[in-house]
Amino acid sequence: MSRPGEVPATHLVGVISDTHGLLRAGAAAALAGCERIIHAGDVGSPDVLARLAAMAPVTAVRGNVDVEAWARELPETAAVEIGGTWLLVIHDLGRLDLDPAAAGFAVVISGHSHRLEARRERGVLFLNPGSAGPRRFRLPVGLARLHLGPEGARAELLELEP
Repeated sequence: MSRPGEVPATHLVGVISDTHGLLRAGAAAALAGCERIIHAGDVGSPDVLARLAAMAPVTAVRGNVDVEAWARELPETAAVEIGGTWLLVIHDLGRLDLDPAAAGFAVVISGHSHRLEARRERGVLFLNPGSAGPRRFRLPVGLARLHLGPEGARAELLELEP
């Protein structure tokens, strides 16, 4: 809780997806300084999660390529509260089976499509950080930073060098 005259805290969250076993140096640099990292699935290797966890606490969900024994520990969805803002993390947005606005989520984070996107629907920010792993489909390599503060949630989409 802030005191009168204090500026409420802003939280910086790194959002990454579809690494497919590759954590690029550019991705690690873009996530430096984030207080938390969200991985929206298709991790590809436990080494990726270990390297991310060395930078900040990580919340990760299982993607469709995460089928090996190590990945069974990852949930299919995760609800995360950061600074009073609720985030829902799911790999494939097509599998979303609830109304996020009615459920109290301000942000829905997904991966799967490999397309960088941030859009609002009914007051909810839908964020897909694209793919930070091996380049596919001629799509840009990317990730996102999520800024959470008194004005709400704001996404910063970042394209990385392939």
